[in-house]
Amino acid sequence: MSTERYSFSLTTFSPSGKLVQIEYALAAVAAGAPSVGIKASNGVVIATENKHKSILYDEHSVHKVEMITKHIGMIYSGMGPDYRLLVKQARKMAQQYYLVYQEPIPTVQLVQRVAAVMQEYTQSGGVRPFGVSLLICGWDNDRPYLFQCDPSGRISLGRQPPWARITLTGRRFWKRDLELDDAVHTAILTLKKVLRGK
Repeated sequence: MSTERYSFSLTTFSPSGKLVQIEYALAAVAAGAPSVGIKASNGVVIATENKHKSILYDEHSVHKVEMITKHIGMIYSGMGPDYRLLVKQARKMAQQYYLVYQEPIPTVQLVQRVAAVMQEYTQSGGVRPFGVSLLICGWDNDRPYLFQCDPSGRISLGRQPPWARITLTGRRFWKRDLELDDAVHTAILTLKKVLRGK
């Protein structure tokens, strides 16, 4: 009950030291379909559940995995409309970078810019934090990248939620130089295990 007084303000901390709107956004992420990202030595695998919540959805109209540029992709857990807005913003940022520098945007810079947009929505009046957590992968300079952006705009590299950490560290063949084929197999097994637990 004490957090209700603080739930309408984006910039007022509750007595427990939390921004309640961020907690609501994280709850929306937790309610979404699980997503997995695995960085291999020769690429990145991102995977998610492709099940629709209603039979009224046109299966070809909802895309959970999106290409931002030819070398950067994005996947989400959480609210689809928020994701579509961030995909549109990311594509716009990538195109603006290309128009200025005549080369594709590096993955790290795009992640920082998307995270800045997400962070801005946690501090601005009249808007709410994005109810979506992103996995952004890319390939730059013959090297794979995998980042996660939270609703607060925080970026983490290689961070895994507890269920994924348990599943992925329990794999016998888990090794530092994981090949792409093994990463695909691991992603499928992880999603199966998570979906069975739901």
